Amino acid sequence: MIRERYELAINRIKEMAKDPGVKYPEYFKAGAEFILLIDDTRTKIEEGLLESASIEELAEMNERLYSEVRPENYESSFTNPTYAAENLNEYAKMLCYVYTSLRKTIIHIFRGVQFKSADPERYEVEWEQMLLHIELFIEIFVRIQDNECTKEHIKDIIYSFERDNSEIFIESQADCRLNSANNCISKMITTSDLSDIRYLYTYGLPVGDNEIKMAQFLSKMSQDEIEEIASIYTEGYRLGFINTGKDLSIKSTVEIVYHLGFERIVKAAIHQFEKMGLKPTMGIGDYQATSVNKQYEFDHKDDNAIVLDKAYMKRRLEVIRDAHEAIKDIAGGMAGPAVIEVFGETPFEPETNKDAISLSEKQQALQVEFFSQSQQILQKYIKGDERSFTIIAFPVPEFGDDFEEMFEETVKINNLDTKVYGEIQQKIIDALDQAEYVRVEGRGENKTHMIVQMHEMDDPAKETNFENCLADVNIPLGEVFTSPKLTDTQGTLHVSSVYLRDINFIDLELKFEDGKIKEYTCKNFDDEEENKKLIKENIMSNHDTLPIGEFAIGTNTTAYKVAKEKDCIYKLPILIVEKMGPHFAVGDTCYSWEEDVETFNPDGKKIVAKENEVSSERKTNPSKAYMGCHTDITIPYEELGTITAVKPDGEEIKIIENGRFVLEGTDLLNEPLD
Repeated sequence: MIRERYELAINRIKEMAKDPGVKYPEYFKAGAEFILLIDDTRTKIEEGLLESASIEELAEMNERLYSEVRPENYESSFTNPTYAAENLNEYAKMLCYVYTSLRKTIIHIFRGVQFKSADPERYEVEWEQMLLHIELFIEIFVRIQDNECTKEHIKDIIYSFERDNSEIFIESQADCRLNSANNCISKMITTSDLSDIRYLYTYGLPVGDNEIKMAQFLSKMSQDEIEEIASIYTEGYRLGFINTGKDLSIKSTVEIVYHLGFERIVKAAIHQFEKMGLKPTMGIGDYQATSVNKQYEFDHKDDNAIVLDKAYMKRRLEVIRDAHEAIKDIAGGMAGPAVIEVFGETPFEPETNKDAISLSEKQQALQVEFFSQSQQILQKYIKGDERSFTIIAFPVPEFGDDFEEMFEETVKINNLDTKVYGEIQQKIIDALDQAEYVRVEGRGENKTHMIVQMHEMDDPAKETNFENCLADVNIPLGEVFTSPKLTDTQGTLHVSSVYLRDINFIDLELKFEDGKIKEYTCKNFDDEEENKKLIKENIMSNHDTLPIGEFAIGTNTTAYKVAKEKDCIYKLPILIVEKMGPHFAVGDTCYSWEEDVETFNPDGKKIVAKENEVSSERKTNPSKAYMGCHTDITIPYEELGTITAVKPDGEEIKIIENGRFVLEGTDLLNEPLD
């Protein structure tokens, strides 16, 4: 049935390419030609192109698929909201949405081919998703040629398309992310000759210098070196279960997230995880490539505003629940994500596109509600108190000429001596546990002045407020952190530059009252409203306010030294930057959904500061207790004045002064700073 529908659709598209109608012919001709490119690509790879073509031919194929949205071509593409607005009148936003959605079909072609011989049923699922987008384009074409067609008619078609096909899209996503039986990607990795980098083109994602040079760089390493790097990552994952008292033996799968080019490490990790009894899963979005155009992605981040309303949200939540209920036994076996992040890309400073689709205030609230409720559904099937995770980061070649040296330095940073750091960090915790509150102050032009309230402990001899964080779930090691008391936590948090969610925030400033954001600004744009919008969407996840979920002191001065020597702090991921100074996370605590799991530090003390006044509502009102986000904001040592633990009697214990550790027993941390 799908094959017949597909043939009919392609024949209609061929006619459209020749005769694109009288209304918006350039748009429909461009869309039809893109679909024919997709179909031609599908035919060729099903005939064996990926196995027989030269590297040059594969690169040419990849370039054809992605050239339209590259920065040099984006200005004249119908995926660009501004170009669409200039050429498509009142239909611009909707037709831009439809054209952009066609690009989602690229990955389904390649996934379909991966499944074709191994799982014909799964092949049909991937093919159907491609077909549905093509049929939507045809329906829009037919309707819009009608003189009586209105903007509302087109919106209704798009709305029905997204709502009626929710089951197909969501069930497929859930199954790929959780079901190891449907993991065509891990099979490709474990069976391919990874020294032949043509394998990179089997994903259907854009392949550029980062992916090619990364694969070539790793191909020069010995297998022992690869195994050692992978073991830092997989052992951290295993220790995450041990250190939180969770039973890994009841789990059967691990969700591997990585960047193209890292397959040799991923292959070694797959085998190491299998020895733990875990099979890998990799859904769409778990394997990633360097963006061909971050502005394009930024322009389309709110595209769901086209359809988002209460009824649509309710429908999607129902489907998410049903999709996970259908595979609840499989979902229950998920141990959690194991993530390889990358850094070194040129920081992105977005430009506001007034023609892009954006969420209304009502839709922002709906999106927050949707995310909260969907997280509650997922928690039912993948329980937070049973799962864990790990995250590690490495540079990509875009880092610069000294990329290889930085990679080696990063491996060293990721493999620092946990015993040495654990003992030093315990001294910091012992001092902080005496505090009623902690005062954090910036220096120079940094305006930070924060008063952070600590929780009271019933038995300080057996309890602690801070976790001694070493190299397990959060690699590299190097921080002590707590979930502070919100009441009377107040002040200003300021940092001159910080890279969050692929965006470089300039002069970010947040003001807190009772531990919650009261005011916020930055200097990315001349227009203050644009600055606030940037923060609200990308740091606050569209919440009106967020609580402080974490206060931490980073101790990894070795990482800081490397970053300063290479002048690359602005290129580092928050995963490493958060270990390079004190930081505050806005949103959920580090213990969200697992507050009742007893956790202990290496010294045997029980960690008791695992919730705050917001998350304490979790048993009566989870929607208010959890924000669904956690964003770390770090003050680098060079902008840091003092961190002082203030005891109930007013006595002060200095932890850091003028950016250096002054607490007795922490001198070793200053050596890299000298």
